[in-house]
Order: sequence, then structure tokens, then C-alpha cells
Amino acid sequence: MLRQSKGDRTLRENLMLASSTAAVAGITNVVGMLTFLSFTTNITGHVANLSKHIVEQNFSEIFIFLLWLFMFFTGAFLSSFIVRSLEDKSYYRAHSIPVIIEIIILLFVAVYGHNFYQETKTEREIVIATILFSMGMQNSLVSTISGGLIKSSHLTGLFTDLGGDIAEWLHPKAEKTEVVRNKIYIRFTILGFYLLGGIIGGYFFNLYEFAIFYCVPVILLTILYYDVSDLALHKLTRLFTKN
Repeated sequence: MLRQSKGDRTLRENLMLASSTAAVAGITNVVGMLTFLSFTTNITGHVANLSKHIVEQNFSEIFIFLLWLFMFFTGAFLSSFIVRSLEDKSYYRAHSIPVIIEIIILLFVAVYGHNFYQETKTEREIVIATILFSMGMQNSLVSTISGGLIKSSHLTGLFTDLGGDIAEWLHPKAEKTEVVRNKIYIRFTILGFYLLGGIIGGYFFNLYEFAIFYCVPVILLTILYYDVSDLALHKLTRLFTKN
């Protein structure tokens, strides 16, 4: 899922990347809403709240919402900067490092939230900022890898693009190309797995509370393992062939 450049990716690879990252976003956002009563994978609602607090001159809240926006932006910036810096050496290294950073951050959130979180206002604000940073990294990474085709948690843009793609597919004057069909498949996959992730996150949160956050790093680890397993199998096969 991570070894290919955006121009060399197959439909299968894009579907796997879309489904896994959308599930991560769905779980994270629902658990964030249930735990913190706040969005943790996108910033549209935070911009609206920022505007409200500016009008009401709630300066402490203005600072917090600006911090959250900045953290999401910084995550996206860092992810893109890493990819741009390393893609000439190895696509897998360039794409995997942001995922590893995201795993470390979300694993920290899972451990802290499950064992130490005391539900204070300051803790809540810091944890939300941390999650938004990781989601900024993920959104930027999958968008870069897929050439802008996959945005794992940007459902407003997803529905906009899906409406345009279906119109293009159904319009009598349009040519029904494989490219348009594949885009529709990918967008429905993102929507379906985001919803599935949200249902799973909500259901298991009622049973295990913050411990459900441990599932998120596991899903991200499978993304890393998918490419590593192919490389390991190839090397093992060559080793036995030589012998």
C-alpha cells in the first residue's frame, strides 16, 4: 500500500489504503466525540466554533481553537515535508515514516487515556490537539500517496466528488470510463469503512471505553506490514532458491 508512487498505484492498492485509513478516521472521530464531545479527525466544526468565540470575545477559547487548527495544519505540513524529502530514496520509507509517527502518537493517546486520563479541561484540550495532529498527518499522507483521490476523513469533499463522479457516469453525453468507475468505487469504500469504523468505535466504546483506542494503532500497523510482508517473502524465496 505504501511502496508505490501515485502514478503507479492499482485500484486494489487504493481500495486497501482507503478502507484502512477511513476505518481509523471513523473510530477516532466517534471515540473522540464520545470521550471529549469534540471532533478529532476534521476541523470544519472547529472553524465554526472559533468564529463564534471571536464574536463573543472568549479569548481563552479562541486560543484553544487556534491551537487545534494549528496542530492539524502542522501534522499535514510535517507529513508532506517528510514525503517530499525522502521520496527520491524510497517511496516506502517516505510513506511509512508518517504512519510510524501517527502510530506512536495514537498509542500514547491510548495508553494515557486508558490509564491516566482524569477528565480535566487541560488534559482534554491537549489530547484533542494531539489527535488532530496525527489526523492531519494521515489526511495529508493518503492524499499525497493517492494523488488527491483519497481523503480519509473529509466527508464533505467526499460527497461533493462522489456527486460529480456519479453525474459523470450517468450523463448520456459522458463516456463511461474505467477511471470514473474506479473513483466511484474508492469513494464508496471510504464512506462505507468510515461508517463501519464509527459503528465499531461507538459499540466497543460502550464496552471498553478508552481501551478501544488500542485498535487504531493495530490497523495502522497492518498498513506497514502489508508491504513489509511482501518484501520478506520475496527475500525468503530468493534465499531458498539459491540454496
